[in-house]
Amino acid sequence: MNPIPFLLSLDMLWSPVGFATLAALTVLCIWLAFLPVNKARAVDGRLEDYLKRTDGADIVDEMEMRRSILSRVVLPGLRKVLHFIGALGPQRNIAAIQQLLTVAGDPGGLTALDFLGLQLLLAVVLGGAVGLLLGTRVPFAIALRNGLIAALIGLIGPYVWLRGKASSRQQEIERALPDALDMLTIGVEAGLGFESALLRVSEQWDNALTREFRRGVVEMRLGTPRDVAMQRIAERAGVQALATFVAVFIQSTQLGVSVASVLHSQAAQLRTVRRQRAEELARQAGVKMVFPLVFMIFPALLVVLLGPGLPALLQAISGVSGGIGTLP
Repeated sequence: MNPIPFLLSLDMLWSPVGFATLAALTVLCIWLAFLPVNKARAVDGRLEDYLKRTDGADIVDEMEMRRSILSRVVLPGLRKVLHFIGALGPQRNIAAIQQLLTVAGDPGGLTALDFLGLQLLLAVVLGGAVGLLLGTRVPFAIALRNGLIAALIGLIGPYVWLRGKASSRQQEIERALPDALDMLTIGVEAGLGFESALLRVSEQWDNALTREFRRGVVEMRLGTPRDVAMQRIAERAGVQALATFVAVFIQSTQLGVSVASVLHSQAAQLRTVRRQRAEELARQAGVKMVFPLVFMIFPALLVVLLGPGLPALLQAISGVSGGIGTLP
């Protein structure tokens, strides 16, 4: 090996230009080492690399394509149409409709605008269909009247259905509340935490109340304070008995009262209220039976009892009237 080129390279390295170059490279490496890294961008990059390695996009596309065309195309398009139509309607009752939808359990995932759009769409469709079907068969005035009646039914029908669904859900929650509180009391007295007792009750039954309990437990585990989660349960249910229980429970926990004693007293009170309500309904049964007795049962009894003898009775009456007519 010839040592002359090696010595020449060492001379060039220790020259002023070479030394300055090495110093600049050293400063650049130190600056890059201490440069702050954008963590969000780094995490996004790692996730993109992971998805590329595992073909995540293909998995998402495959799961999306497994759904029916109704859920992928028709329902989202219909939801957009309802939302657009609902935005054209009156906006004064949005909060009341949203509260009613919440109490009804958010049927179909509808929002207040979607529900308004559904009302307007049904009114237009029913009114137009009835008007077109009757327009060529009856006079225009009658067709217009029937079309307006059909439009009114389409406008009011969804609201009546929603009120009935909310009322039935409230009754379901009110009936299930005393038994649920009894089981909560047993669970807390047995040593379970309040969240674990709620989860045990939700696993025991499947109704509107236990579904709300399950949702409340999920909110608590996600970091929502227990008092706030319980208040949300009462607001979504819209039941006065549950709201009273939640208010007493929150106040007692803030004052340091035992949870088990509060649950026990509230369960006993709700059992008493349920018994009183059952007695009230039993006293109302006699009044409610008047209509079916008078208009349905009594006519049938009269037909069965007087039907066989009715021809002879009519003949006797006609004979008596004829005899009276022949009197001098």
